[in-house]
Amino acid sequence: MFNLFRPSSTKTLSRKTLKLKPSTTQAEYFNLAHTFSSALHNRVAQRVLECYAIAEKQLEQVFPRPEINFKLRGKSAGTAHLQQNQLRFNSTLLTENQDAFFEQVIPHEICHLLAHQLYGRVKPHGREWQALMVTLFKLHPSTTHSMNTQSVEGKQFSYRCDCGPVNLSVRRHNKVVRGETQYRCRRCKRELVANL
Repeated sequence: MFNLFRPSSTKTLSRKTLKLKPSTTQAEYFNLAHTFSSALHNRVAQRVLECYAIAEKQLEQVFPRPEINFKLRGKSAGTAHLQQNQLRFNSTLLTENQDAFFEQVIPHEICHLLAHQLYGRVKPHGREWQALMVTLFKLHPSTTHSMNTQSVEGKQFSYRCDCGPVNLSVRRHNKVVRGETQYRCRRCKRELVANL
């Protein structure tokens, strides 16, 4: 993981750590140049900075820059970890859906961080988050993406009920095998049975 706006060994970035002059302004402090080894990841970092510049101009407030990494797996395009002030992105989906990431996913996740910093604990896709999406980035506040996730889907296990076949993820299948849980069909409410 590369920490874009924080050194990995500390929670906060100090002027001493960065060897900055005492005269360094807050704007210069927040816009320090950092690079990833991937040009695409560098473009994401630049887009994050652009989104923060838009937010700060409109809200007339300065926000701490988040840590960024590209180690998210599964079907999620991105996640915001509020307490850690961290953005995690799915590198595979980023590569396959660059336009959607730059236009929708990055602002979407940044709005989660901003909503938390402005309002504290609120619903993840509640009024506050929606207002930030519309006001700051002029985007429809969609809660999910519509990207093709076939390349990142894990192995599926076939189950059935009265309605027909149902696929379960490896995680859910393993919980059934270990006897930790049982899953029911959302329509007929019958217990799902593994296809042998």
